[in-house]
Amino acid sequence: MRTLEALQATLLAEHAAVHVYGVLGAATSMSATPELYERISQGWTAHRGRRDALEVELRDAGEEPVGTAAFYEVPGPVRTPEQVSATAALVERRCAASYAALVAATAGSRRRTAVQLLGEAAVTVLAFGGPAEALPGLDPEG
Repeated sequence: MRTLEALQATLLAEHAAVHVYGVLGAATSMSATPELYERISQGWTAHRGRRDALEVELRDAGEEPVGTAAFYEVPGPVRTPEQVSATAALVERRCAASYAALVAATAGSRRRTAVQLLGEAAVTVLAFGGPAEALPGLDPEG
């Protein structure tokens, strides 16, 4: 995969993450589950920042960033705190997969940034109760 294709694929993953985190935020309660609400809020903010940075990077490279989809499927039900956490962990695993592909397609400072973001996604999976993986990002559906 070429670098620009990998950047666009990562941007797609970030668009989806921003949307799903928004849904997850609406499914949590600042008063009933303040820690979960805070983790979801932090996730939404982080993914928004990553999305925006990718758009700038692509424009700086002379590329038109891919836009958002008209619809994003929210994986699984999100009625309970456990379901919200499981969905957030899955979103992070999917983003980890896009960052793993970006690591493979890049070099230099772009690769270092992708490695850092892959690591952050892997740690966030754990924060939401997801499984520890020897090689995060290799199998987001497994």
